[in-house]
Amino acid sequence: MAEGDAGSDQRQNEEIEAMAAIYGEEWCVIDDCAKIFCIRISDDIDDPKWTLCLQVMLPDEYPGTAPPIYQLNAPWLKGQERADLSNSLEEIYIQNIGESILYLWVEKIRDVLIQKSQMTEPGPDVKKKTEEEDVECEDDLILACQPETPAKALDFGISENRAIEIEELPPIDHGIPITDRRSTFQAHLAPVVCPKQVKMVLAKLYENKKIASATHNIYAYRIYCEDKQTFLQDCEDDGETAAGGRLLHLMEILNVRNVMVVVSRWYGGILLGPDRFKHINNCARNILVERNYTNSPEESSKALGKNKKCSSLSNLSKNPGVICSYVLK
Repeated sequence: MAEGDAGSDQRQNEEIEAMAAIYGEEWCVIDDCAKIFCIRISDDIDDPKWTLCLQVMLPDEYPGTAPPIYQLNAPWLKGQERADLSNSLEEIYIQNIGESILYLWVEKIRDVLIQKSQMTEPGPDVKKKTEEEDVECEDDLILACQPETPAKALDFGISENRAIEIEELPPIDHGIPITDRRSTFQAHLAPVVCPKQVKMVLAKLYENKKIASATHNIYAYRIYCEDKQTFLQDCEDDGETAAGGRLLHLMEILNVRNVMVVVSRWYGGILLGPDRFKHINNCARNILVERNYTNSPEESSKALGKNKKCSSLSNLSKNPGVICSYVLK
């Protein structure tokens, strides 16, 4: 396998894992080898009025130089309405060439369905799906935030007001644990604006004996530098190979900023295989959503496409049917 192909394959796998963590049962694997997936999108998860199934196949060149091959399935989606939605997906791809775009596509479709549900026309008959899900939790792992501890600020060349912000330990939130086959996973979140705060948060977490005794403490952070309009970001596997990179990729897809997430895993003696990455991402995604760090799809699209230069952009703009020619039959 060529080096470029290997890079694309890794990015695809990270995006697939992130999508599965974000959307859960809405995300379905049709053919893992061929990388064909389907996601059921509705205007309201609890009480759906309009529903659409997006089926995608990821070519080897995606996300580098080729878009996903896709099909929109809904009995009510016809004519101009289908064309308008397809054009919206094409526009997102053109604005974000080389980036992972499945999340942006799904949320754009969801926005269209929400707008449609707010119109006066009645929706089609949709069978409501309800399913109870039992989640095992260990109450003793739900940690309360300890009092903040002052710390000296370092000079990072930032404004005086910003310097005051980093003199204190940021508040740390703890998510609800997930337990599977005796392994337990728990996410911890803190707002950060500089690497110094990242170290402070880690030091504070390790003061807790339960967290310090975890088999792995995987973390990732993203800090937005307004002056340079770039992100300062990094991650750590802590012995769980590739887990940090997967966590950071999830945060990139969700377009979160000025936040760090630590996921602690206590190994229970039974190998979980790929499921461990699913639990790590689920823990992280849940606490980011609960603390309102996730952006709207429009904001995510603008952030990913901002200042992006690509020589093929002008050529693609002249051919708006570039993605339609890839639609699954």
